[in-house]
Amino acid sequence: MPESPLEPLTLPTDPDAWLAFADERPRERLDRVAAIDARLIAETGLTLRERLALWNEADIALAEAAAPSHLISESHPDAAVRDAAEKQAQAVDAAQSRRLLDRDLWGVFADADADTAGLEPDEQRLLDHVRRDFRRGGVDLSDADRDRVRELTERDTELSLTFSRNIREGRRQIRVPASSLEGLPADFIDEHPVDEEGMVTLTTEYTDLMPVREYAHDRAVRHALVGAYNDLAWPENEPVLTELLAGRAERATLLGYGDWADYETETRMIGSSAAVATFLDRVAEAAAPAAAAEYERVLERLRRDASDADAVTIADFWYLLGALKREEYDVDAQVVRSYFRFDRVLDGVLATTGRLLDVQYVPVDAPSWHDDVRTYDVVRAGERLGRIHLDLHPREGKYNHAACFGLAPGISGRTLPESVLLCNFSRGLLEHDEVVTFFHEFGHLVHDILGGHQKWGRWTGVATEWDFVEAPSQLLEEWAWDAEALASFAVNDEGQPIPADLVDRMRTADAFGRGLEVTRQLGHATTSYRLHVDRPADLQTAVDGYYRAASPVTPLDGSHSYAGFGHLTGYGACYYTYQWSLVIARDLLSAFGDDLFDPATATRYRREILEPGGTRDARDLVRTFLGRDSTFDAYRDWLAGE
Repeated sequence: MPESPLEPLTLPTDPDAWLAFADERPRERLDRVAAIDARLIAETGLTLRERLALWNEADIALAEAAAPSHLISESHPDAAVRDAAEKQAQAVDAAQSRRLLDRDLWGVFADADADTAGLEPDEQRLLDHVRRDFRRGGVDLSDADRDRVRELTERDTELSLTFSRNIREGRRQIRVPASSLEGLPADFIDEHPVDEEGMVTLTTEYTDLMPVREYAHDRAVRHALVGAYNDLAWPENEPVLTELLAGRAERATLLGYGDWADYETETRMIGSSAAVATFLDRVAEAAAPAAAAEYERVLERLRRDASDADAVTIADFWYLLGALKREEYDVDAQVVRSYFRFDRVLDGVLATTGRLLDVQYVPVDAPSWHDDVRTYDVVRAGERLGRIHLDLHPREGKYNHAACFGLAPGISGRTLPESVLLCNFSRGLLEHDEVVTFFHEFGHLVHDILGGHQKWGRWTGVATEWDFVEAPSQLLEEWAWDAEALASFAVNDEGQPIPADLVDRMRTADAFGRGLEVTRQLGHATTSYRLHVDRPADLQTAVDGYYRAASPVTPLDGSHSYAGFGHLTGYGACYYTYQWSLVIARDLLSAFGDDLFDPATATRYRREILEPGGTRDARDLVRTFLGRDSTFDAYRDWLAGE
């Protein structure tokens, strides 16, 4: 491969070096920010363009401190390194809060209107955003209120990190009789030895949870494991969440917002708290007919196994969908999973996205934080565009869901973008749902790399409005359902590719349960929103009510799923984002027509949606790609199974 003018990060190779990387490197970046701020305040003769350029330097330094700190705190196998990284993540957030409360720093930009002549559009946009940030930070409040906002903001960071740590370290397990595992795949049973008492230990890791909830005939086993998972990080996170919600409500009031959702949505496409409620109502109305009809079918199917059952619970949901798809659509999930051995899926995700986005992934032998990590350079026409790191299997102390984390912010001509996937896939066979998840998270990864070539640190990578950021990843899920894409890597151990007619049946079967799945997502979105807006005193009762109102599929009695709802930190009141983005994603998909690999459409998508990063408003990106504003139509058709 030709030499690139930019080199990726060189990661440490020993424990002491990792501690220094986690602790000293962010400190150095924060010192750099402090020096920039001092210069901005002291050098009164700087032009507005020079001030904006210095602000950008500080943005870049903050990103270089924040991204690896959050990643390492969730992934490094050494608890001391995780703790050091977590402390620095907290320090970065505190520094960002303090800057936006600094009146001297605010003065550098507050009275700049007379100097804006001659600014480029991107410079003017940056100035507008910086001013908005200062206002949202509370710079114009009284001294007492500013101090209180600072306290609340720093406490929010501390509580959020604690909430996430409790989830990460909250692994639970149950013991069940070996005889109760009927229905589970043979490879799963082989991997779970029977102890001297005839019992098998199951954990809340995805590698156990997903097969059990999908295949276990024994309803009690499903309920026990899903119940343990729904109590992840409870009771530890109960007081943490209570304080987090109270602090956010107080901060919103101090800053002049109606509620925390109003504060969060001001910078997003949706625009207001009231618009979130309206949108969720619209989705509920669209999903209701399909969900009602589907629920009758799954309840009837449950009663074949449990004649006295009066409700389908969340612990029954996936099992019953799988049973109906097997019995009525001839889609046996265990047959399907036989085509998705992990290594072949990994190769398939790389090959599929490489073809779609005109890139190659070149394996790199480079240091990382764990032997599981696979590193690749992302290359086009011999030019290295960035680097990705794939950390894809569960282990103790690691982030226990699936997400994309930044490592290095890409800055044009200066820094290569680097991003990381933290997932928890089996090393053997994957469920097709996990294949879909892999494509989804990889969508974030390639967005961060391809969009990571910007001048402005603020808008590099996936730094779009937060309720648009899921659209590219949700769009990429469609390739996990495409017969042409699957034929290239979905091969069983006998070397037989997945039959095209099975893929067709899978797609047909996927439409069944879609309405119920959307109502399940509405439960999450309603919980996220209402906890921040209503501020209920009794979290368990309120959340139970939110889920029961959103979906006919009921939560388990007495569960505390909110304690393990990791999105309540980063997404706050705005889990609605997933359905909002899905409306856009279904619309974007319509541009591809019948050929998901059409080169002209793929190139246009890459250039007009992914590569701009956050340099333009999301509505403009969508309008440019579609030639019109996005509509609800494609989403409504998808809900109807069309």
